[in-house]
Amino acid sequence: METYKSNPQRIDCDIDTIFSKLASPAVFRSHIEANLDRLPDEARANLDKVQFLDDAIAIESPMGQLRLAVDAEQSQAPGRVVYTAAQSPVRFNMVIELNAIDGQHTESVAALQLDLPVFMRAMVGNQLEQAAAKFGEMLAQLPYQSL
Repeated sequence: METYKSNPQRIDCDIDTIFSKLASPAVFRSHIEANLDRLPDEARANLDKVQFLDDAIAIESPMGQLRLAVDAEQSQAPGRVVYTAAQSPVRFNMVIELNAIDGQHTESVAALQLDLPVFMRAMVGNQLEQAAAKFGEMLAQLPYQSL
């Protein structure tokens, strides 16, 4: 399985709060709906590609829609949230590793894990590296305290 990771990001919030929010996709749906006018233009432009469901995230991708559900067996409070693709042409996980720095700060690393055929790695590897990096940056900017 290929893994594409973001750089570590520092988040100004405690690890327990971050874990509880990331493990509940419906929290993001209600927050986005309530704050749509405050979202950056780039985020609003991509909202049609992402749906936050009660127990999953649905993402439009070049491979079609990916439905990522919280994987309770692989997730471990408070340091690891794993979303697993329910419908995907390849095995796919989105993993968020959390490490407490202190009581009010957390470090996060986002990773995309895929079972890609060898010939596909060269074609999409760079895009997946960029996606993991952007995903990691986005996680660090979320307002966890107000979600």
